[in-house]
Amino acid sequence: MRFNAKDLASLARRPSGCFDKEGKLKICRVVGDEKLIEPRERWCRLKGNLLFLMKNKSSEASEVVILERCWIVEFRSKTDVSIVLKFQSGEADLYLEAASKPDCESWAVALGEANSEGLQNKIQQLRRLIMEIKEERSSDEARQFLPSSQVDSLGEPQFTSIQRIANEPKLEFSLACKDLVAATRDRKLNTFIQVSVVHPAEHILTRYTSTEIVEGTRDPLFLTGVTFPPEYPIYEETKIKLTVYDVKDKPQDTVRTSVLPDHKEPRADVGRSFLGCTTFRVGDLIKSKEQQLTLTLRTSDGGKTVGTIEVNLVKMGELEDGETDHITTDAQDQKCALVRECTATEGVSGKDNLPSLNAVLKNPICKLYRFPTSDNKWMRIREQMAETTLSFHVPKELINLHIKEDMRRNQELKDLGELAPHWDNMRKSVIAHCDQMLSMYQDTLAELGKHTGSSFKSSCSKGEKTLEFIPINLHLQRMHVHSPRLKDALYDVITVGAPAAHFQGFKNGGLRKLLSKFEAERRNTGYQCIYYSPENTAKAKEVLSNINHLQPLISSHADLLLNSASQHSPDSLKNSLKMLSEKTELFVHAFKDQLVRSALLALYTARPGCVLKKPAVPRNSAEEGDDLQHQDHPSQIKRQDSIPHHSEYDEEEWDRVWANVGKSLNCVIAMVDRLLEKDNISNVKEGENDPSAADCKVLHTGGDWYEQLYPLVITLKDCMGEVVTRAKQSMAFVLLQELACGLPQCLMLTLRRDIVFSQALAGLVCGFIIKLHTGLHDQGFLQQLHTVGLLVQYEGLLSTYSEEAGMLEDMAVGISDLQKVMFKVIEAKSEDFLPVITGRREHYVIEVQLPAKMFELLPQEIKEGKLLRMYPVLFNVGINEQQTLAERFGDTTLQENINQENLELLKEYYKLFTEKMPPDCLPHFQEQNDLKGLLENLHQNIQAKKRKNVEIMWLAATICRKLNGVRFTCCKSAKDRTSMSVTLEQCSILRDEHQLHKDFFIRALDCMRRCQQVMKQGFSVKVLELRRIFFKRNEGISGAGSDLSSFPLLATQLLKL
Repeated sequence: MRFNAKDLASLARRPSGCFDKEGKLKICRVVGDEKLIEPRERWCRLKGNLLFLMKNKSSEASEVVILERCWIVEFRSKTDVSIVLKFQSGEADLYLEAASKPDCESWAVALGEANSEGLQNKIQQLRRLIMEIKEERSSDEARQFLPSSQVDSLGEPQFTSIQRIANEPKLEFSLACKDLVAATRDRKLNTFIQVSVVHPAEHILTRYTSTEIVEGTRDPLFLTGVTFPPEYPIYEETKIKLTVYDVKDKPQDTVRTSVLPDHKEPRADVGRSFLGCTTFRVGDLIKSKEQQLTLTLRTSDGGKTVGTIEVNLVKMGELEDGETDHITTDAQDQKCALVRECTATEGVSGKDNLPSLNAVLKNPICKLYRFPTSDNKWMRIREQMAETTLSFHVPKELINLHIKEDMRRNQELKDLGELAPHWDNMRKSVIAHCDQMLSMYQDTLAELGKHTGSSFKSSCSKGEKTLEFIPINLHLQRMHVHSPRLKDALYDVITVGAPAAHFQGFKNGGLRKLLSKFEAERRNTGYQCIYYSPENTAKAKEVLSNINHLQPLISSHADLLLNSASQHSPDSLKNSLKMLSEKTELFVHAFKDQLVRSALLALYTARPGCVLKKPAVPRNSAEEGDDLQHQDHPSQIKRQDSIPHHSEYDEEEWDRVWANVGKSLNCVIAMVDRLLEKDNISNVKEGENDPSAADCKVLHTGGDWYEQLYPLVITLKDCMGEVVTRAKQSMAFVLLQELACGLPQCLMLTLRRDIVFSQALAGLVCGFIIKLHTGLHDQGFLQQLHTVGLLVQYEGLLSTYSEEAGMLEDMAVGISDLQKVMFKVIEAKSEDFLPVITGRREHYVIEVQLPAKMFELLPQEIKEGKLLRMYPVLFNVGINEQQTLAERFGDTTLQENINQENLELLKEYYKLFTEKMPPDCLPHFQEQNDLKGLLENLHQNIQAKKRKNVEIMWLAATICRKLNGVRFTCCKSAKDRTSMSVTLEQCSILRDEHQLHKDFFIRALDCMRRCQQVMKQGFSVKVLELRRIFFKRNEGISGAGSDLSSFPLLATQLLKL
């Protein structure tokens, strides 16, 4: 060949950035195994297929090697840093020695790709990439199905639909490869399969999903399968493309089988190389005799065979029989479960549950595993994660109630009537602040009404003001276990971020500290208002609520009584009188409280122009301070005794007004009894003399009944109206004091409490509905539900350091406030099964709607509308590095107090349970592990005050499951720590309750954990040490602490957060 020497010399002298690779190498020629001369150091520059050899970086090129018709021999010894270029022409080999092993490997790769054959490989790879660029959807949209217009076009008769069972996936198959060929002989493959779909109507390649990476074998058995849900437009004519990639070696500490996130490719810095691909028709797989295809994997040009791939059709409804050894391969680490993935909803408790469950659950994702038991049988595990529409529905319902309640309160303040200037100015200030807060609630509700995105709030949105009422990452995590010899079991955990006011921040702490500080300031600091205790203000709100509820009912029953009298219907008259008497008695009983009497007195003194026996002086004035110096008990004057006494005020007047209601009711009852008695006597006499005359008497006396009852009913209404007016004004005056004493802190604390409660309530409603559906056929649970109530156990993983301490304080108050929530189950009258919320801030009733068939399964007590109580408890153990700082340099008193307080609540529930329920209602009850012993063990662990005592969490969770409770697991965002806890809990349940083979515990953990890269982003290296502490309870699994990929199924969705 002829070369232009000047051009080559010019090319060799170009700047460093113009070359593919350059550096120092020791070079010599080799004939056979003998070096002709000792290797000499040369500066080498690679450009295309030309290798320039120079004495130094600035000298002229002394030799040019053309890298064609040659190949590279690379030595695999860890200490050998040399490669040899061998030429087909027979000329002497070129020996190249690098300074280090990495440098040697990089030169080997660069030289191997420099010739024309390497260029052809690059061209083929680019062609393949161009085809993938034409994909219709990105990987993040793979689960979103084709638009309806395309679905309609795919639904034409020429395409053969796949027969399937209702609500079951259309197609499922598992994958395995055999005899894969590596690029070099000693290369250990780390492979995964990318699955793409070619739609028959459009011939467009759509990337659908991918398997996990299986490392270190040429015969990988992939744990992750492929599932097409019922809505996906797939037909027998649809083609599936399977592409196998080899990923570069991972670090030494990476687990043997790591999992790629669904629809995600390896990171660019990891690198991958194309091995082979194949395509098959869906119809061929379905119609195959053994429902299995063995396909040949070929390179992109279709020439070279690089192995085979097995595609096995999977039917979810069939449980495989036989021993576990039949899946064993040469690679011991692959002896694990087959996994399938689906996005189809499945009702575990029966098909009838689907309509009502679909109303609250959304976008479910399922995984199926099979694990060996201790007797070498297979058990099947279905793991499901689902979002819930309640994440937005419950907060919107709650905010709407807050708006109505605040509007009523503002109107009641305005209806207080004329007040003295001091009190009137106070009222105006309070109303102005309340109107601002009301406007904020209305704006928030309007913004939530515009929301059309995801049905849950991601962790990155926790600081958004418009979403502050929405819980973070609220999901259902369900594990359904089907064992060959044990009864099927369901284990549900609701995962949610800790209920907290993230937008408002935690600079001054959380609700627990803020409420305590605010109440102390109200007691000890002078205000220009009257102090009422929190109990009294709560009582005032209750009285107002009873008035608003009972007054229209009494008025309605009074009208019904008059209507019955006008119709001269004795039976109807008796029933109307009974209802009127019951409601009026409740009405009168609501005012049997000293608070109403004292508030009326305080309101009287606040009227303009009244003369006080003891003049009321502003309590924070200098004059009051001088007077208090001469008092023996100044603190008493600051509190309820500061209510002045008026010399002209008649304290018995309220008693007379209040008693008039009862007297008026007694008059009505007496008149009805007299009318009925006369009617009976008259009917008997007239009937004896002339039967036809009795009929005439009915028409004659009908008007008399109405005329005689009408004045008494009007008097009753007037008396009741006077009581209502006075009581409303007095209770509104109490609320005025509460608001005026702490503006604007009082309203801001109310807002913060509403935000935290909204997040907590959304999770509670979701947990109750799921528990009710799964327990419909359990008569013991239903009896427990209406007799005792439902235990709701929260597992907190927050630290007591920095901002998380404030989150824990918010969370503790929010969960405690759930005690004021009651549930009521009603029969649905339409297809809308979403729950309805009624009530006020101090008392809420959640109406859960069930279809008629499901409603009939309930006990009579629940069907009649009995309110069902909730017993929420919270146990918290911080496990991250911040908790280490809190234990060494901070304070853990908050955590200790919360655990101790909630232990007492748990003991109270257990006491009620043992008093009202028979022992056979306990599921999986075992004598050696009874509840009493578990409670005692929990008590000892809480008293021990041991660092990171995760035994508290395990004991509390076990007690909750045995008491048919609802389980919650929470951390800051319901991601990292929550995932660790849920995963370990699931595998421990399989081991302790379902005889999971002890040698497969770690493998089960690996199968249930996802997304190693996401885990690394969320955790620092220091967390690895803490995980060792977190897992130490489980004997024989100390190796689990080194695995970073500790995500359960919910990590699949976390990539979107």
